[in-house]
Amino acid sequence: MNASLAFELSPHDFLVKTDISPIQVSPNTFKGFIANQVDLLMALETPVVIWAKLPRGESWQGEIDRCIALAGGPRSLFLFRNTLEETSDEQTAVQEVLNPLVVDSYRSHATPQDRLVTLHLAGDMLLRREFFFIVWSSQFCNGVCAQRSRLKRGSELSEVENEVAEPPIEPTEKRNQLSLVHTLDPSRIQQLLLRLESLVRSSSFEVTDHLSPEAPYTLSQIVDQWHSYGIQQPLPTSSPQLINQLLGKHLHRQEELWQRSNTYRKQAEIVEVLQIQNEELINTVRAKDEFISNVGQELRTPLTNMKTALTLLNSPNIKPPQRQRYMDLLVKECDRQSSLIGSLLDLVSLDQMAERQTLQPITLSDVVPGVVSTYQPLAEEKGVRLAYTIPEGLPAIACLNPWLRQIVVSLLHNGIKFTPRGGQVWVRAKQQGDYIQLEFKDTGVGIPVQEIPKIFDRFYRVRQIAMDDPGGAGLGLTIVQQLLLRCGGSISVKSRPNDGSIFNVLLPTYQYRDAEKASE
Repeated sequence: MNASLAFELSPHDFLVKTDISPIQVSPNTFKGFIANQVDLLMALETPVVIWAKLPRGESWQGEIDRCIALAGGPRSLFLFRNTLEETSDEQTAVQEVLNPLVVDSYRSHATPQDRLVTLHLAGDMLLRREFFFIVWSSQFCNGVCAQRSRLKRGSELSEVENEVAEPPIEPTEKRNQLSLVHTLDPSRIQQLLLRLESLVRSSSFEVTDHLSPEAPYTLSQIVDQWHSYGIQQPLPTSSPQLINQLLGKHLHRQEELWQRSNTYRKQAEIVEVLQIQNEELINTVRAKDEFISNVGQELRTPLTNMKTALTLLNSPNIKPPQRQRYMDLLVKECDRQSSLIGSLLDLVSLDQMAERQTLQPITLSDVVPGVVSTYQPLAEEKGVRLAYTIPEGLPAIACLNPWLRQIVVSLLHNGIKFTPRGGQVWVRAKQQGDYIQLEFKDTGVGIPVQEIPKIFDRFYRVRQIAMDDPGGAGLGLTIVQQLLLRCGGSISVKSRPNDGSIFNVLLPTYQYRDAEKASE
């Protein structure tokens, strides 16, 4: 065969030229296909010759070890290796070492016909992107060739032979796809081996003879010996049973790979869920730590003020007006402390309250008028007009009576507190689909736009400076929001400084069961 012709086509391209259509496979599938053939050879226990150029990596080294350990009489293995690994930046020498224990075991059972040889390829371009696994025996012949795709690096093409191990089956694996051709035709495999022989004779190879390191065979002797294995003898015939067995092994392995991939995917999903739960727990612990820290600071402030007032009251030179001022301060700080403790207890009790299925049908007209009448004296004392509008026939809401009462109390109290004399506070209700909207509107000092997202945070207080008021515990709106969340409602705010505020509360209507409707 003409040497120049051998260099024109690589083993992969040669088989493609013989009208064998290539298929695109993943490195995982390619490895499984080779492993199936090794399984079959181990089961046959027949003399065999293998020519192999496989990717680097521990998983592939395991397949080479299995090939070396094949039983069944004379067998030979010719391994092709690249001496250099070329990357886009440099060339790095790669040292390929066979497992010494496996080689020693092979050597102890080897016959004079056996060969275990590594052919080191220095720089041949045709084989640098090629992988192949060619089997020749009296019962079974098989040829598999695969070729890596060219990878673009900037404006240049880089041909890289990296490790093709067993990456996970992911969309990113598409960039590592291999073009694979496969034949069981002994005549084509014979032509492929003759072409490989011509290529070896015409290229620069270094030989490592693992069985005769002291007196190694030359490259020419090794290639000449290939003919003694029957390559030029009458062609063997692969039985349909062996082909079916190979196909069965391949399908079985692919099913195992699919099951393994499915297991890994489920495990990854579980890990992701656990990570999310762990982050939620960490955030919860961090929030509780911050809450406790804030509680400590909030409790300390009124206690410090009360202690200061008590110290000043003990002064022998204190005047009656000063004494009264300090007494008023004590009363105010005691009220503040009491409000804070009461609000904290309310927050704690929320976690122990009944869930949504215990909600009851509550009519707004049974709660809102009573709360408004309770706050009417306070509004009149401040010179604030207080009114409400609850239309008749509104459907009942799903809530608990104490929850609804606390929501109305907190929002009315805030409205009156931050509305100056001559202002107005009123409550309006109307239906919106499956919800009842309860609007609390005032003409008070309003809230700066940048402060609105923070007003539901625990211990956050606003507007007290403008009103010259020390404010409450900073938990009222937090409790309102939590109560609404527990009954499926929500709250929103519209406000501008000196233009009042509108708190819109949405409460779900109570959905009666069919039996309850029938009994009405």
